[in-house]
Amino acid sequence: MKVSQRTVRLELTEPLRISRSTMAARDAIWLAVEHQGMRGYGEAVTSTYYGLDAARLGRLLHEAGRELARCATPESALDALSAGELPSPGTPPAVTAAVESALLDLVGKRAGVPVHRLLGAPEAPHAATARTIGITSYRAAAEQARRLTRRGFSVLKIKAGAPDPEDDLDRVLAVRNAAPHARLLLDPNGAWSPALADSLLPRYAGLGVEAVEQPLAPGDPEALAALAERSPLPVIADEDAVGFEDARRLAGRVHGINVKLAKCGGVTAALRIADLLAGSGTALMLGCLTASTLGLAPAVHLADRARWTDLDGHLLLAHDPWTGIGGTDGTVRAGREPGLGVRPVDGAAPPGEEPAGRETAGRQAPVPGRDGEAAQ
Repeated sequence: MKVSQRTVRLELTEPLRISRSTMAARDAIWLAVEHQGMRGYGEAVTSTYYGLDAARLGRLLHEAGRELARCATPESALDALSAGELPSPGTPPAVTAAVESALLDLVGKRAGVPVHRLLGAPEAPHAATARTIGITSYRAAAEQARRLTRRGFSVLKIKAGAPDPEDDLDRVLAVRNAAPHARLLLDPNGAWSPALADSLLPRYAGLGVEAVEQPLAPGDPEALAALAERSPLPVIADEDAVGFEDARRLAGRVHGINVKLAKCGGVTAALRIADLLAGSGTALMLGCLTASTLGLAPAVHLADRARWTDLDGHLLLAHDPWTGIGGTDGTVRAGREPGLGVRPVDGAAPPGEEPAGRETAGRQAPVPGRDGEAAQ
């Protein structure tokens, strides 16, 4: 097998402010695995929170590519990954998820079936996705809510954690008034203390918020579980639930766990967590990082397994260099074509293909280490 990669810049339509940072763009590395003339693709994106810059991601994906090159077929490589034999111990989950995505895409193409059928789902999953509204003025939030609901969005996720908690409440009230029939989720990204959460959650319940995601600073899952027990709103763990062991500690003690493939390690890891949560009283939420359609696609093939679906990362981009999962009308849909069912849009060149001139969306960024062929 031959493995190649390319680094591109993903720019957001507008900066997204959350409690701990503001993001206007991020780098993505596209991975291609080629065997007998067919290619499968995956994507990993940079994350300051998880300590992954483009240079480190590029090195790690190059190392993973060398391991893949030792496998005889994509199918055997996927089996080894599912068994935990690939990639090397200590590889960040985001890298494992990107490698698995490329293998699933390629194995599905070789078998002539979409990824969801490889995973046991006969029908293409689809789900109403939440659409994120960042920390902004209440007037801007209200206008976003009106625009989004007119386009078909029925679930809105509002970021919280402003220095003045009353600003957050004003924003949620404005969204509620602008979109009275929308389901509302709240995400402070760990900005609150237990005392502040106790004072705020009843007020958000009165505004019809459906659930709150990671209200407390991560690092104390016992405090989060205790808050969930007394909260008037369902509490969903995110930053406190990175992988399987975190989910095991919180299963049955919080109302939901936000599973992101880049956080837990990919589709196989997400399915293990979903099986763990089944019957525990803790529901599955599928989340994402801001990424292209290529990065979101594997999770969309799991969308029928989640109570809450928050797969809007590609919708925040000024230009998405891939297409195939929809979402602009509020619903994401798994592709029915073999593999992930996604394809690059005009002007976007996946690894192993020559760019058709300068890319303006999904622009090529300086590539760490080796661009192009990484392993033979």
